[in-house]
Amino acid sequence: MITTMTTDPKADLQRYLRTAREALLWKLDGVAERDLRLPRTPTGTNLLGIVRHVANVEIGYFGPTFGRAWPDPDHPLVVDDADYEADPQADWWVPAEVSAVEVVDFYRRVMDFADATIEALPLDAAGSVSWWGDEEVSLHLVVTHVIADITRHAGHADILREEIDGSAGLRSDVSNLPDDVDWAAYVTRLRQVAEQFPAS
Repeated sequence: MITTMTTDPKADLQRYLRTAREALLWKLDGVAERDLRLPRTPTGTNLLGIVRHVANVEIGYFGPTFGRAWPDPDHPLVVDDADYEADPQADWWVPAEVSAVEVVDFYRRVMDFADATIEALPLDAAGSVSWWGDEEVSLHLVVTHVIADITRHAGHADILREEIDGSAGLRSDVSNLPDDVDWAAYVTRLRQVAEQFPAS
């Protein structure tokens, strides 16, 4: 939770990064393996795949972008260029032989790796993103970009989780949703408004 004001931009970025990560991970809590893997959109979006994707995003942006190698390149959840060539969606799903617990453990290891990069470098440290055409970037830009990416995917996960069991919001202990709302009546009202317009 964002509770204190600082004058340290790096600390602010790190706090928002941690908040986004934890918001994403709690969407997996208490959900069965099958439900974590089931595709829930026409493009196959699934909860466990989102976490694998975000982990690989962090490896790329906080590893090779700043000259650091991920220490376990043969890990079954790491996706490299050859994997993407064989399957452009390679990082968006998890093989059956890898459990959800292993995915979360992998992502927590990736977080530590990424955090070490952030801790070691000043925000104006220069890096190069190969998939952006070797564009030179600052650590500040990369951290901001990754926060935006994770937050977007945490929003996807929030909707998927709500469809599974009704759990919604930022954290398990603070949903950021209003209390004492009759959600069924609210949805009925929205449906009635929408139905005043012609179907496409």
